[in-house]
Parts: sequence; structure tokens; C-alpha cells
Amino acid sequence: MNSWDGSRRAFSDAALWFVRTTALVGDRWSRPGLGEWDVRALVGHTSRSLSTVEEYLARPATGVEVASAGDYFRATSAAAAGAAVAARGRDAGAALGSDPAAAVAELAARVLALVDSQDGGALVTTVVGGMRLADYLPTRTFELAVHTADLATALGVPPEVPATAAAQALRIVAELAVGHGLAGPLLLAATGRPGSLPAGFSVL
Repeated sequence: MNSWDGSRRAFSDAALWFVRTTALVGDRWSRPGLGEWDVRALVGHTSRSLSTVEEYLARPATGVEVASAGDYFRATSAAAAGAAVAARGRDAGAALGSDPAAAVAELAARVLALVDSQDGGALVTTVVGGMRLADYLPTRTFELAVHTADLATALGVPPEVPATAAAQALRIVAELAVGHGLAGPLLLAATGRPGSLPAGFSVL
């Protein structure tokens, strides 16, 4: 179980790592980022891990329909690979304007201040239903950790995920792996057994 203070710290550390990594892009916004995304679109998609917190807090829910981060990812798994997600990433990248790094830094500062003003109990309306902020925030830390690692890889720098964010993201990976019956292959791969994971393996 994650404490609210621990979750806020993990989210903050992940967000600030994203800001620092984005500042390294320089003039490489059109370089390949991830899949069909260029670097700008990848940064745009990752920035939604911040902006959705702000957006969803402005849309209070009346009840809890999604009880955990794992449940959130299970509920969104079908849509996560859809064309709409790719398009939203490109649109979010374009919306960052002429200085995307500055826009990301400003967004992060605003959202981190907003999260710091919360106690985790607020009910927010996500794309899959009502959640407590304390349960939703780890999903944003997970996305920031994974996609900032993608960005670092695209820029040729080590994907040094902050320890707090990495620990929270890996807890979600473990929960999803167990839920999907994939714990065995993942454990074998994590402990150095060769050929443990098939091509395209994912817990999402």
C-alpha cells in the first residue's frame, strides 16, 4: 500500500526527471521518439501524465468505480494501443508551442503545486470512471517513469528513473503481471534466465 506522502514524492520525482530530460532535447524535436511518435509527440504524450491530473481534479466524481492503479490499467488496456492515443500524443506535442521544454516545466510546476494542496481523498473522473486521487496518482507516476525512460533512450542518455518512481512503477508491473498470469516469465527474465520473454512481451 502506498502512503499519500510517498505517492506525492514519487510523482514529484518522476515529474522533475521528465522536466530535466525534456530540457536536453535541444533542437531534436523531430527525431524518432517511440513508435510512430517523434520526440515532440512523445513529450506531448508524456506531458498528459501531468495535465490529466489537473483536468480530472476539475471534474469531481460522485463515487469510486476504479479501485486501484492496477484496475485502471486493466480497464484502459484495450484503448491504450488505439489510434486515438497516438493522435492525442501528436496533438499534445503540437500544443506545447514554440518552446516545449519551457511549457513542460511550467506545467509540471503548476501540477505539482496542485497535488501538494491535496490530501489524496478527492474523487476524480478519469476516462474509465471515478477514482480516488491517491489511487490515480500512481498511474501518472508509472506513465512518467516509463515514457521519460523512452525519451532518455531516444536522446541517447541513460534512463535513470528516480528510485521512488521506479519502486512505485515496478509495484504496478508486479500487480499486473500476477493478474495476467505472467509472473513466471517476468521473474525468470528479471533473474537472468535467457530467452524467458517472447517478442512484444508486456504486462499492459
